[in-house]
Amino acid sequence: MTVVYEEILYEIDGPVATITMNRPDQLNALTDLTQAEIRHALDQSERNPDVVGTVLTGAGRGFCAGVDMNALSNMSAAGERQGKSHDHLKVSPGNPDDDPNYKSSPTYFLGLRKPLIAAINGAAAGLGFSYATFCDMRFMDRKAKIVTSFAPRGLIAEHGTSWMLPRLVGPSNALDLFWSSRRVDGEEAFRMGYANRLCEDGQCAVDAQNYIREMAGTSAPMALMMMKRQVFKHLNRELGESMDESTVWMDESLARNDFKEGVASFVEKRAPDFQKVEVAD
Repeated sequence: MTVVYEEILYEIDGPVATITMNRPDQLNALTDLTQAEIRHALDQSERNPDVVGTVLTGAGRGFCAGVDMNALSNMSAAGERQGKSHDHLKVSPGNPDDDPNYKSSPTYFLGLRKPLIAAINGAAAGLGFSYATFCDMRFMDRKAKIVTSFAPRGLIAEHGTSWMLPRLVGPSNALDLFWSSRRVDGEEAFRMGYANRLCEDGQCAVDAQNYIREMAGTSAPMALMMMKRQVFKHLNRELGESMDESTVWMDESLARNDFKEGVASFVEKRAPDFQKVEVAD
């Protein structure tokens, strides 16, 4: 079934899929529909064997200003979270191991089989900041800003950011961002390790897309998937246990055709033709 998205744009260009949150007049503030459409589009990326990775960015001058204020007002009045089901968009992207850690939003980003890069082109606040935080990498324009926005709303560190952010920038920097809710530009975010690439203004989405294209030309998609599994699954495991699992997975990788192709393409000085990641319905 073909789905026409209302609040995002979804484009595929060769090995790169791009999801653009498309509510520029509201700085791409997230509604329930926006979130459901992003999840659905990521599932499309997972199921398309030609897609190697996805870029998540925002239309206009913002990445994402957080949850739509109308939705926040409704939550405040009700004293609880609210939301619509959007049944036609329900999917379960990624998470081939059915890991319970990857079933919430945006923690499900970590369970995706394919790379997900945030291209932070403008303000990323609240849940928008959390979305960027749970992407695999962050490419950020120099003048773009990140801000947690939780404390000024009387909230705690939400959406799993209390787990993820200290792993990116360290505990003290994480507390600074949470407590002060100050605006941090791309240059400072890069210095503290939050942004992986510092981009000239207006270039972060293009830079992220080109990064995925370069990977598609040199790296086995199956290897990318397995390394992502290793990194996030082993964050909280003992070294010995992680080594044991990596040894099993290494033996499996040696038996794949990708290993033979990787060696042959190197010896023959040609571009590799690796296996694509296939997802069964």
